[in-house]
Amino acid sequence: MQNNLYKTIAKSLIVGVSACFMAGCNDYLDVTPPSQISPEKYLMDESHLAAYTVKYYADYGNYNGGSDSKGGMLPSHYGSGGESFYFDDLATDNETTRGSSSRFVPGLWTVGATGGEWNFSNIYALNYYLTTVSERFEAGEISGNSANIGHYVGEGYFLRAHEYFYRLRKLGDFPIIKEPLPDAQELLTEASKRQPRNEVARFILEDLDKAIDLLLDNPSGGKTRITRNAALLLKSRVALFEATWLKYHAGTALVPNGTDWPGANKEYNSNYSFPSGSLGNEVDFFLTEAMNASEEVAEAISLVSNNSVIQESASQALNMYYDMFATPDPSSYDEVIMYREYSVDLDRAHSFNHYIYHGAQKGYTHQMEHSFLMQNGLPVYDVASGYQGDDYIQDTKVNRDTRWQLFMKAPGEVKAFKNIDVPEMFDIAPEVYSSDGKYSTSTGYMLGKGFALDYNMQILGQDIVAPVIFRAAEAYLTYIEASYEKTGTINATADSYWRAIRARAGVDEDYNKTIAATDMSQEALYDWGAYSHGVLIDATLYNIRRERRCELIGEGQRYNDLIRWRAMDQLNDFQVEGCKIWGPMQNDYADGLLLADQADEKDNTISSSSLSEYLRPYQIVQSNNNYYNGLNFTEAHYLEPIAVQHFLITANDGETISTSPIYQNPGWPTVSGQGAE
Repeated sequence: MQNNLYKTIAKSLIVGVSACFMAGCNDYLDVTPPSQISPEKYLMDESHLAAYTVKYYADYGNYNGGSDSKGGMLPSHYGSGGESFYFDDLATDNETTRGSSSRFVPGLWTVGATGGEWNFSNIYALNYYLTTVSERFEAGEISGNSANIGHYVGEGYFLRAHEYFYRLRKLGDFPIIKEPLPDAQELLTEASKRQPRNEVARFILEDLDKAIDLLLDNPSGGKTRITRNAALLLKSRVALFEATWLKYHAGTALVPNGTDWPGANKEYNSNYSFPSGSLGNEVDFFLTEAMNASEEVAEAISLVSNNSVIQESASQALNMYYDMFATPDPSSYDEVIMYREYSVDLDRAHSFNHYIYHGAQKGYTHQMEHSFLMQNGLPVYDVASGYQGDDYIQDTKVNRDTRWQLFMKAPGEVKAFKNIDVPEMFDIAPEVYSSDGKYSTSTGYMLGKGFALDYNMQILGQDIVAPVIFRAAEAYLTYIEASYEKTGTINATADSYWRAIRARAGVDEDYNKTIAATDMSQEALYDWGAYSHGVLIDATLYNIRRERRCELIGEGQRYNDLIRWRAMDQLNDFQVEGCKIWGPMQNDYADGLLLADQADEKDNTISSSSLSEYLRPYQIVQSNNNYYNGLNFTEAHYLEPIAVQHFLITANDGETISTSPIYQNPGWPTVSGQGAE
């Protein structure tokens, strides 16, 4: 148990000071080497605190959003293959590669024998930090500027909240552990008891409230460090997530006291009652928290402007909205609350642009394209919309929401004009197949959020474009959604936020015009978010979700939205599609490039026109292809399974799983290698 639940204090101390953050890094270099520091002397100075917390932001060299131990850290670009949290939108209705995820093939995803998201390594280190520095801070025992010391204590609360939010999204019910525990089997087993998910969410909000009270909005390091506004935005995100999860999964085993909720089978949770009195009151509590936190951010921070320019030369005006995502230093943009900074000189660069520059065998979907409104506020299927069709990728941009124009790269557009003698252009026929996956796009609709037009950023391992971690537009979207979920109406504040977002996108501000023109039977064909628990939602709520989908395109939040909305129950052999490859656009390709229906299917480079005129990335080759027949979903997959190892470690005799205080997530067995029921 002790080797899997926690790491030792000594290790936590060493890694806590072994690195410092990019911004303000020099301020924290003059610390005693960790091998020369005793626990009694460490965390007694402002610089110690700053160096400790920054180590738990993220690991530049080894961060991985899917890592069991590091997934709860702040998101980043990482790795040599251009990996990024932006790619968390892949394997949804927004983006795809030529394959998908095992979560969409019931039975393919199985219970692990060891490992998994039941991991406490960072939680232990942050608990040690908070227990130590909180007491010393209150006693005035830490040397340095009091406001700065308080800020770094606040960072610890923020980071623990961020870590717990990751575990909440992955596992639901989870142990709440607030202090480092001794290496004692009995205590650690007792601490493994899972708390109902809403209690975990409440604990996260409590940590964030403590952080909000302590954090500065202009700390040393600026927007590369956690700030008060970042804590408010995270609070609004957590509260909205939990409110909508509880609402749309109500009555199921995935919500406390729902039918077959496994927590009821454990004595310690068998008589659970909601602190607010009912599930409905819990939903209301979290919606109110989401509204209050998001409104504070939205009222304080304006959106950056969008001049609608798709810049293709130095002589054209810079578009602040586009550049906010495509610059190494977005600190001057008000809307940016936090970003990650990179440097070639410090061996902290990435390759995100290098890969999306070539396609990286990724792309936006036909379903994503279809969701964007026209500039007149009408959906593309409305007879008065003016939609130019999708015979050619370029046509989909005409008179369209500028977010689609800006953040999807179309054939013939400039690929790079900075630090290159002759501007480079995208091919008129997007490469939809290559034996080297890096040199193709899976759908024809190339990813463009965060795409720098600087050739230097497109060199392997030389990219220092800063990904945006938190920005104020999310607060606008959260308030709109939370307030409508709470009251069923669009109040004056939500109205002003919604109009501001649409105006910035170059879309008619009158959202009521869009709502009136919305045909939910049409939207259901292209947007999983048109559903909750297999039922179509109302047109107003749908358009709120549409706004979120389009504003956050390419930022990695889609899957978390889909699970909290319970928006995948209806998936039944769903086929993700790309551009209309078998329309007139096929004539732009040389003979022999688009190959389908070959005698040996391994020679296929594209899906058959007999299946669809649209490119179907999962239906090119059938053999050894789990996704050929489309995507399906089962309720158990809304949460992840807990590995068998953790039940055995905490069982009375090390063998009898039923004696463990831990219970498995709904629908998942306690046998490794087996899929969900």
